[in-house]
Amino acid sequence: MPLHAFVIMPYGTKEGIDFDAVYADLIRPSLESERFQVYRADDEIIAGNIRTDMFQELLLADLVVADLSIDNANVWYELGVRHALRARGVVQICATTRERMPFDVYSDRNLRYRLAGGRPDPASLEKDRQGLAAMARETIASWHGKKISPVFHHLEFLQEPDWKELKVGEALEFWDKYDDWADRVEVARKKDRPGDIIVLAEEVPVQALAVEAYRTAGRALHRLGRTAFALEQFEKALAIDPDDLETLQQKGVLLGREGSFAEKIVWLQDLAEQFPDNPETLALLGRVRKENWIFTWRRTAATPEQNVAEAASWEELLHDAISPYKRAFLKDPRHLFAGINALTLTVLRRHLTGIGDDNKIRTLEGAVRWAIQSAIARETPERRDYWARAACGDVEVLTSDTPVVVKAYRSATIAAENDWYALDSTRQHLQVLRDLQFRIPQVEAAMAVFDQALSVIPAPWEPRQVFLFSGHMIDALDRTDPRFPPDKEPIAAAAIAAKLDELGAGPSDLALCGGACGGDLLFAEACLARGVQVRMRITFDIPEFLNQSVTFAGEGWRDRFFAVKNNPLTTLFIMPDELGPCPADLSPYVRTNLWLLYTALAWGEERVHFICLWNRKGGDGPGGTEHMHDEVNKRTGQVHVLDTNKLFAQ
Repeated sequence: MPLHAFVIMPYGTKEGIDFDAVYADLIRPSLESERFQVYRADDEIIAGNIRTDMFQELLLADLVVADLSIDNANVWYELGVRHALRARGVVQICATTRERMPFDVYSDRNLRYRLAGGRPDPASLEKDRQGLAAMARETIASWHGKKISPVFHHLEFLQEPDWKELKVGEALEFWDKYDDWADRVEVARKKDRPGDIIVLAEEVPVQALAVEAYRTAGRALHRLGRTAFALEQFEKALAIDPDDLETLQQKGVLLGREGSFAEKIVWLQDLAEQFPDNPETLALLGRVRKENWIFTWRRTAATPEQNVAEAASWEELLHDAISPYKRAFLKDPRHLFAGINALTLTVLRRHLTGIGDDNKIRTLEGAVRWAIQSAIARETPERRDYWARAACGDVEVLTSDTPVVVKAYRSATIAAENDWYALDSTRQHLQVLRDLQFRIPQVEAAMAVFDQALSVIPAPWEPRQVFLFSGHMIDALDRTDPRFPPDKEPIAAAAIAAKLDELGAGPSDLALCGGACGGDLLFAEACLARGVQVRMRITFDIPEFLNQSVTFAGEGWRDRFFAVKNNPLTTLFIMPDELGPCPADLSPYVRTNLWLLYTALAWGEERVHFICLWNRKGGDGPGGTEHMHDEVNKRTGQVHVLDTNKLFAQ
């Protein structure tokens, strides 16, 4: 994603310097050469107060370039605002005509540029551009090093404000973009489309959003069980901010192989030592230790009686899980997840071993009930808190009669609003209680509530294989360099069909492709003929897409597009509807390729087979088959090239 640079400087000609020429000839080209999106307060004058836009830029811009060639009051004021808001991300420049810098910034590094006749000197302009580009590049590269702002440098414990808490109300353009972006991410999350989220994460309006975006993508992939791909998103977030605690916590939960907990535990223990006052780290440490305890006794037991005996024999692991949960809840009684787990594991410990003080358990129960009621009291009419209501059921199943348990959990299932993963998560919790023969009538009744709720929601489908396709379109009639002549269609169709048969394509598989005439539609038709579900993603709305990518090859291709689209096994996704407008600096065809690729990989790299109908040459523009081939090749070796040079030579 392009970084965002905001330039603060005088306008027009002041004290013999043409600052507009400095901006146009030196500053903007230098920064754009480093792929910055460059703005100055007068670039886009829109209705409203220019000062509000300026404040927003000073807070959010990845880089602020300040021209201090003269003592302009506005520039000094704006530089002070940036120094107060952000610890780093400032580049200072000035003309060589200035002999001495003021005391407050005297020690700061400045780039000095040369003038001739009040404008950038043509003789040294290229050197000055390179110098500014290098300084901007180095400033971003050393983002997490020395604090540039003298305010943050001297006030050691001063923390940057949460940028979302400093919303400038009248500066609506950015916030409209952000709100639209955030809404799309939330919709993609609810629809369990991590591929959409990853595309959106790479298109955030400013870098300040990127860490949050990658975290959201990582959590969605983790929820779907795509551990490796989820970890990749958290690593992207840490590449931007290596000190982001929430991302470090999530990384810790994902470390190690399946069934291996040592790396996770060590990572989270280290974080807990670094951040001793953070309850979330302690709660996650408790979670990993709890999973370790459950995995240990389930691995060795076969019958309910053996489950109970084995779980009791690993009481020390259970105690190790309870401790961080309790510490987290004591540090923050609002941390309901920590409280309910501390209570549940403590009661299970007494059930399994007889160890436990009834008075302490009742005290903990009362505290958890208070936390639950506090959370429910914070609900709004538009959004009920599923996890608070599920925790209410979790307390009742530990202590109350069956009717009370059923009533509490039914309230939770209503609040879930058909969230299959949330409901299944609570059911898995109840399954642990069932395996340990805990309060069997109450647990069985509770599980029946969730079985009923889940029975009316389609379970997330897991394909056996994912076939990702990219290939040439049929040649237009005026194409001078033949690539996919219309008379070669039967050969291409046969090659695609043969490859699908070789890979054993069938109803338990998924196909992802575009909808263009030629390769895309031939692939989709072959998949449908084998009962494969097809999820077709197209770049534009249907009329424009047909005009750009289908009907130029003949009206028959239009009919074939609609036949594929209207097949019961096909689901059509239109990129502007799902992801919003394409960013101005990104090819929509590249975006479509990445959308398809990330969607495929979200199912697990090991499941993805990439089939491409390709002449092994570059395309006519960005986002072609070569681009998709190269992106897939970075990820997986399961690439199947149907080489048209060989096929069409037959």
